[in-house]
Amino acid sequence: MKRLYIITVISSIGVLLLGFILHSLLFEDKSPKDIKVGFIYVGDASQAYTHNFLKAQNTIESKYSKNVTIVAQYNVPEPDVENALKTLVEEECDIIFSTSYGYGEKTKEYAEKYPDIEFCQATCSNANESPVLDNYHTFMGTIYEGRYISGYVAGMKIRELIDNGLITPEQAVVGYVAAFPYAEVISGYTAFFMGIRAVVPEATMLVKYTNTWSSYSLEKQYASELIDMGCVIISQHSDTFGPAVACEEASVTKNVFHIGYNQSMADVAPTTYLTGSRIDWEPYIVKAVEAMLYGEEIEKYVEGNVNGNDIGGGFKEGWVKMLEINTVVCAEGTQANIEKLIKDFKKDKIQVFYGDYTGVNPYDENDTISLKKPFEENKDSSAPAFNYVLDDVIKVIE
Repeated sequence: MKRLYIITVISSIGVLLLGFILHSLLFEDKSPKDIKVGFIYVGDASQAYTHNFLKAQNTIESKYSKNVTIVAQYNVPEPDVENALKTLVEEECDIIFSTSYGYGEKTKEYAEKYPDIEFCQATCSNANESPVLDNYHTFMGTIYEGRYISGYVAGMKIRELIDNGLITPEQAVVGYVAAFPYAEVISGYTAFFMGIRAVVPEATMLVKYTNTWSSYSLEKQYASELIDMGCVIISQHSDTFGPAVACEEASVTKNVFHIGYNQSMADVAPTTYLTGSRIDWEPYIVKAVEAMLYGEEIEKYVEGNVNGNDIGGGFKEGWVKMLEINTVVCAEGTQANIEKLIKDFKKDKIQVFYGDYTGVNPYDENDTISLKKPFEENKDSSAPAFNYVLDDVIKVIE
């Protein structure tokens, strides 16, 4: 009996020891590796678009300062991205984030040349195009959701102006200062316009392209020209305060208000700025860096909507954020409506690109669309795909 007892005790200890070893092998916390992270920016901290990426970079530096070295290239024009890529490769970066649409083609070429480096390209849709590379990834927030809500806020302000007799329904004209005639920009201003039309069905929109991402003087000039054409709301897909300043200056004699993008414009347009939206890049960039630190696959580690080597997300995933509203200027009930619309987006209750509209692709007049059947934006890619200018209701001003 004593021998049997000893054997039982030894066996039990052996089972416990084996269990502990297996648990340690399967569930132990991995120690992070030391890695070098590269960033390529089209601007710097003074520009709202780049500033939003820098928030993610700062989080990485704060959270993983012992294991991560950052190498950043600022103010890189899109045609010059190869020089920046070459520098970061020579710096022996383990992962490189390219943050402007025009970087995409060259960044993918470098990913093919350097398969041991991970390349993550923002706002592009070419990760799943041939050749598909294991080390080339694309990502973007579904910003059309934020654009739509911004438009709804603008629509509420226009409705207030109409109800107060300050403008007629026929004067519900909206101006948009756009960067380039890319799908990303066209999708954005269309979503914005659809939000306005949800409140003011009579509204129409005028669009002017600057053909640059960032030019304070040109953006302000085009906004002023749109205001002179009778626009009562000005919004933008461009990087400077120019349109907001134009609205503030014009408001002395005209009814005009501003919707921003990427950052609040309340400090430069306190009596005309309403609100805006932005992409939060942290959910992707921070997690992608963590994947590298712990030896995980990016698409399996980042929380978002995964499609091959591409990941996106909206309000539901925390990738899109609304900026604070200017309560002094916004129409009554604005905040409550924003909160309701965000909840509806999270529940997939809103169809943005839908209605009695037709549109034409500006690059191919034979490519047309009818929105009587809803267009599902970001269905196959995190980058926007809607690339049609709506007939009769949206006019591009040359």
